Amino acid sequence: MEFEPTRSFTYRFSRYVILPELQQLPETQSGDRFLLRELAWPLIDKHLTQEQQSIRLKKANSDGEDTIGQCIRFYIPFLVKNLNAFISLGKGYFCAQTDEDISDEDLNDAAIEDGDEGANDLKGYIYAFSFPSIVKNGVFPIKIGKTTGDVNSRVLDQCKGSAIFEQPVVLGSWPAPRVGPTELAIHNILKARGLRKDDAPGREWFNTTISDIQTIIDFVVE
Repeated sequence: MEFEPTRSFTYRFSRYVILPELQQLPETQSGDRFLLRELAWPLIDKHLTQEQQSIRLKKANSDGEDTIGQCIRFYIPFLVKNLNAFISLGKGYFCAQTDEDISDEDLNDAAIEDGDEGANDLKGYIYAFSFPSIVKNGVFPIKIGKTTGDVNSRVLDQCKGSAIFEQPVVLGSWPAPRVGPTELAIHNILKARGLRKDDAPGREWFNTTISDIQTIIDFVVE
């Protein structure tokens, strides 16, 4: 498709170039969930230079401007959702499974991730995992998450497609009567203590210990 610095081009490019390429990627055909931006944004860079993406376009009904890159990054998730190209699992995650292939646990976890108020009262588990090479006595990086399903399956799903060379190890799991708010409270306490690991390859990693996590959970769930 010939490059044109117009809003019409950004729509057509997203619809007829990026979306078909996304649907052909092994990561989207595998049935596993994927983060849309991690797959789509590199495809934009493959076709358009940074100079082309930085060209500014005037908004139709205001004096504001958007770059071509911003327009394309808006249209891609918009088209994916409105054309039902993939199934949304919340927070930018999608999968190519059919509705009947998605478990109740997956749907519940997606509802919690999306901030659905009706999901606040769901029971589940808080879990903590890390990797054998970084586990040690004392403080080390630990991922703290939540699920309404099987903890081991959830942890393995979290690590699928990641650039890792060892299997994760589950360090602990704790039942929670309201798993979404419980996880949020734990994260907020650890963040307030300055323990969030911002340079980790993913979210929800903290430099802490299992005993500290246990103490916080006992306080939060009590």
